[in-house]
Amino acid sequence: MSLDIDRAIAKVPFLAASKNLKATPLSGGITNLNFKIDADGKAYVIRLAGANTEKLGIKRDVEYAANKAAGELGIAPEVVYFIEPEGYIVTRFINGKRVLPEEIVKPHNLARVAGKLRLFHRHAPKLKGEFNVFRRVEMLAKTSKANNCKFPFDWDWIMQKKNEVETALKKALYTPAPCHDDLLNLNWLDEDVPGELGELRLLDWEYAGMGDILYDLANFSIHHRLNDEQVRILLDEYFGEAAPKHFARLKLLEPMSELHEALWGVTQTGISKLEEDFQGYADLWFGRLRMHVTDYRWEQWLKEVAGGVQKKRKVKGKQVDR
Repeated sequence: MSLDIDRAIAKVPFLAASKNLKATPLSGGITNLNFKIDADGKAYVIRLAGANTEKLGIKRDVEYAANKAAGELGIAPEVVYFIEPEGYIVTRFINGKRVLPEEIVKPHNLARVAGKLRLFHRHAPKLKGEFNVFRRVEMLAKTSKANNCKFPFDWDWIMQKKNEVETALKKALYTPAPCHDDLLNLNWLDEDVPGELGELRLLDWEYAGMGDILYDLANFSIHHRLNDEQVRILLDEYFGEAAPKHFARLKLLEPMSELHEALWGVTQTGISKLEEDFQGYADLWFGRLRMHVTDYRWEQWLKEVAGGVQKKRKVKGKQVDR
């Protein structure tokens, strides 16, 4: 076991007191290190936060609060301990399997995804952190420039497209809700519960914050390469209909999510000590962004999001959205 995991275990009272303990590294993560801990007949996961992750805008106390709330709602593995001040999280270990990309996009699984996201968006408590993709893009760009990272040849044009989306969305205000914001395929597991139907679980809450629910849906969409029909199924399962204003907003937020992924990769080229091809990752997402912002329906979507403006009405002396 590494020195870090030894120290982490020592700070968790019920693990430190264990007479029969085994730590096994878990694969799949890039930013953080994860270990399965078997202790006295029970299994846990300790998540060790990676170095310099604060430069990516990650706040470990917000991650803990989001993971804790999601665990209590039956969405994520339950948090059993929070190691401070390091910000390491200990959760219940999930016996499960990945929901492969080609499976999770099928209608019945899109319904399960929509249900879990809607549950968190509507019932998780307010988080002490914001996820605004436009502000995060600016933050990551600033960090990247400070670390002499490489930007694409058409950066100014990409920023122009970003500004177009932000200007359009200002005409369609939204109420911030607790969001996950990192819905890649590896973060979904189907828990194996003996004698019962499997339960879909969502991992990795380090980018969680108060944000736009349509951004969460767009983020899931770009990570799973949903086609338009699959997007409409996802929206229908989430809202009860695939309204044009929701479809347009999601389609505009898809390339913004891709821009965030790309800049995450750019930033990592300057701050990470890991031997990963972060520049290749960035280039991949910049390429996908270019494909989306040159869609022939782009101008139409910019106009249609205005249909999402929340109208106010009076109810018993109070002003509410409808």
